[in-house]
Amino acid sequence: MAGSHCSVAEFQADGLTQRLPQLRNLYDKELTMKGECLCGAVKFEIKGDVPNLYQCHCSLCRRATGSSANAATFVEQENFRWVSGQDKISSFQKPTGYRSDFCSVCGSPVPNQLRGMELLWVPAGLMEESFKAAVKVHLHMGSAASWERDSADSARLESGPDSLESLRKGLEVDLGA
Repeated sequence: MAGSHCSVAEFQADGLTQRLPQLRNLYDKELTMKGECLCGAVKFEIKGDVPNLYQCHCSLCRRATGSSANAATFVEQENFRWVSGQDKISSFQKPTGYRSDFCSVCGSPVPNQLRGMELLWVPAGLMEESFKAAVKVHLHMGSAASWERDSADSARLESGPDSLESLRKGLEVDLGA
């Protein structure tokens, strides 16, 4: 099945840091980013380089996140520190080796160490501080959801809708047009 796996694990064998150098972006070494899960039970800090992000659009990442793509980055282990909640982390592992760590309280995906590497995978949405990074790589665009590829004409709001009713009205679009 096309797009049924994430190739990030494949990059590990080829030397991820050499294959995707654009994921790194150097900034102030003293900068500390803080991150936490939805409920705040799992907290972490990242010191040093502020890495750029990638988005993976494969079906595995869509299912793991419940979204159109997985936005994440990689952080060197020496720059990562758990603040609290490691005892709240649970894992799910597929027979293929793909592993997802998540908060056992709220279900948010949380950072996890890549097999055999001194790198941690860090979901971008957990970082609470604004930071200077950008999505530099999109993976598996060929298997991106059709509703994502066709979203160029959709409305874009700077904040939420005025009401649930106004959102529901905005969703009433003739798809046959």
